[in-house]
Amino acid sequence: MTSDAEASPLAAPVPRRPVRWDVARASGLAVAGVALLFGGWGAASLWLDNAILLPSPWAMLRGFHEVVQDGTLLVDVVASLKRVLSGFSLAAFTAVPLALLVVSFPSLSQLLVPVLSLLRPIPPIAWVPIAILWFGLGDHPSYFVTAVAAFFPIFLNALGGARAVDSQHLRAARCLGARRLSLLRFVYLPSSLPHVWTGLKIGLGQSWMAVVTAELVAARSGLGHMIELNRLQLETPRVFVGMSMIAIIGALMTFVLGSLEARFFPWKKAD
Repeated sequence: MTSDAEASPLAAPVPRRPVRWDVARASGLAVAGVALLFGGWGAASLWLDNAILLPSPWAMLRGFHEVVQDGTLLVDVVASLKRVLSGFSLAAFTAVPLALLVVSFPSLSQLLVPVLSLLRPIPPIAWVPIAILWFGLGDHPSYFVTAVAAFFPIFLNALGGARAVDSQHLRAARCLGARRLSLLRFVYLPSSLPHVWTGLKIGLGQSWMAVVTAELVAARSGLGHMIELNRLQLETPRVFVGMSMIAIIGALMTFVLGSLEARFFPWKKAD
């Protein structure tokens, strides 16, 4: 004999659509959105009828073919990636330990947090002239600007994660004899890793935008330099090639970091 709850249709489980259907639907909408973007772009270029102000998508594809053939695109992409990864790595290996130390030492927090709060609102682009004065032209100003751009998101997220550590975990570790260094290594750092990862994602995006800005004025290679050089030569299709590569590489970075996050922190996806 079945109970009333089992016989009731309200108690029956709600059928869920297969995951493949959701993935296919999301992929189809993404393709439709990109097609809509290019369709609107093509229509606007035909209406404006000025290849210098707004080249057509086909003109951009021809420009892409040209810069791939002559090898300049690969050189500029590699130069930009080298700068952004160098500056981002410098920021990450500085900001995360500093945030943990600030939480562990209250006096250090009182000393540094007000200074960092004053520096944080300064946009990375404002540091470009100073970076040129300090380091000259070339790679080093870009390293500095990208490091500044990535530092604050990483530091603030790591600091928030470290401050959110459960006090019971700290008391338990202290009862087991853990000292300050052990607390940093085995309690603060593992507990704050999801927040740190969020800061890394934001910091990488900020440093990618900052490196392009720095390359506009302080470099002789890179996607920012490519955009500025072709702007001066009125090669607008190649300007759009540089902008498109910035968008594509930035999207790939976001995808890779999101995939790694799903692998290392699966509980966040469940939340």
